[in-house]
Amino acid sequence: MMISKKAFTPFPTLRTEHFILRQLSNGDENEIFILRSDAAVLKYLDIPQAKTIEDAKQLITKINEGITNNEWIYWVITDKRNLKLLGTICLWNISESPLKADIGFMLLPEHQGKGIMQEVIPVVLDYGFNTIKFHKINGEVAPENLKSVRLLMRFGFVYENGDERTSSYTLSDPCSIEHRTRNNA
Repeated sequence: MMISKKAFTPFPTLRTEHFILRQLSNGDENEIFILRSDAAVLKYLDIPQAKTIEDAKQLITKINEGITNNEWIYWVITDKRNLKLLGTICLWNISESPLKADIGFMLLPEHQGKGIMQEVIPVVLDYGFNTIKFHKINGEVAPENLKSVRLLMRFGFVYENGDERTSSYTLSDPCSIEHRTRNNA
């Protein structure tokens, strides 16, 4: 299946009980700067550190251009009560043969360990498998990032391979995401 030229237009805003996943906007540059410049957030990620607000603005432009070109889908995670940016989650590195993507996520340190990802990952997986019809969703993590490893495994991702820098996990059977979520709560 080919991804439609309008797959991410209009942008797919997702909702959970406590969170809204929306498109990144130019008004998010301060929070994106904080997120992308925080050494603790970037500890296990191989991405460039934002050094200025201008870096954050350029990143927002790049991300939104990639969404327009169906290269990835990138959501800002906000609290429903105050719409405050808590972190981000994305499906990126999209391949059409076979139809698959990688999942990536980041939270500001003060929001880690509060169950946010446990609530938002299922709706992103549902969107990926049931709306876009991905055959697989992969997650790559640093082996020592045990919280992310456990999070992926909680949702049924299975270890595929790895080395000292990166471990790859794959989810190719989305049939029981909701069941696994309820039973692991």
